Amino acid sequence: MKPWFSSKAALLAALLALAGVARAQVNAGAPQLNAGLGEQVVMVPHRGKLFNPELETTIYRPPGQGPFPVVVINHGKMAGDVRFQARYQPVSAARFFLARGYAVVVPMRTGFSKSSGSYIGGGCNVESNGRVQAEDVKAVIDWLGEQAWADRRQVLLVGQSHGGWTTLAAGAAGVEGVKGLVNFAGGLRNTDCSGWEGTLARAAGSYGKQVRVPSLWFYGENDSFFPERVWKAMADAYAAGGAPVDVVNTGSFGTDSHFLFGARAAERVWQPKVNDFMAAAGLPTAVRFPDLLRAGQPPVPPASGFAALDDVDKVPYLKPSGRDGYKAFLAKQLPRAFAVGPSGAWAWAEMGDDPLARALANCQRHAKTDCKLYAVDDQVVWKE
Repeated sequence: MKPWFSSKAALLAALLALAGVARAQVNAGAPQLNAGLGEQVVMVPHRGKLFNPELETTIYRPPGQGPFPVVVINHGKMAGDVRFQARYQPVSAARFFLARGYAVVVPMRTGFSKSSGSYIGGGCNVESNGRVQAEDVKAVIDWLGEQAWADRRQVLLVGQSHGGWTTLAAGAAGVEGVKGLVNFAGGLRNTDCSGWEGTLARAAGSYGKQVRVPSLWFYGENDSFFPERVWKAMADAYAAGGAPVDVVNTGSFGTDSHFLFGARAAERVWQPKVNDFMAAAGLPTAVRFPDLLRAGQPPVPPASGFAALDDVDKVPYLKPSGRDGYKAFLAKQLPRAFAVGPSGAWAWAEMGDDPLARALANCQRHAKTDCKLYAVDDQVVWKE
């Protein structure tokens, strides 16, 4: 029987071909990075933790060598297996800090996304949960102390939802160099646990006994995760522990104030207050790189005057299902965009970075001819 490879040359060629396939697969899985914001992804070691996990960490850096003050933004937690949670890219918020000369660091905690190790939930012990999550934040800040571009003495911690809870816990850990905490709708909703609301407030009170840096909290009246009574009890317990805290009631924002941090329409709500908070904490606030506020973002088309935004019947090409889709679009958070094509294809996208491109791309997947934008944010941009 003849061997599969008749010569060493054939064997070498096959191995090289397999290597090429492997390289292609690696490149295909590489993250899409925003060069205009200096985005990179690194694996930060969590030294000293069991099995030494590595944390998938996104970094945005302004021009220059630094050292830059640092903002660490902590992500929330999706339902289900956290390993399937996508890498967090809070690009809109990153621009705010980058323009002021900050490096922005966004770690995925143990077990999330491509970070190694396993997520430790803590069951009904939400205080323990936060403290375990905070260990990852401390590991990243310790790593920053080894980076020439990072000013380890000027750090601001920011977090949304579960990331807000992590931020408060990290403040309780007394991480050196942290000057302030910004909490957007922070907490952990454990409805399977008896008395979870009271447990959450007591845990906040426990953190408050150890936190001595100032904190700024943002919560709204239509938060689907934490009703007003819950976050007010948390804030009262936290302040009673002795922690300095300023709570901003954002009222009813959009369809759910829990997601205020990621909505472009909310920037005018939180950015001036965060700017003042940073100044009071002795952190830089002057805009040094104004071009970064719109880096990588396409210009928003001007209003065309074609129709009123809520005139559903004026949208061209749509079938009844498409008109229902447009009605749904009108309830979405800003930034948002709606695209339509002559074949009746349509799509919308909301929040995040560049919803205009995402809406067009989603529409194009179902279209036979080119799609065009019909509406962006709160205005119709369609032209015949």
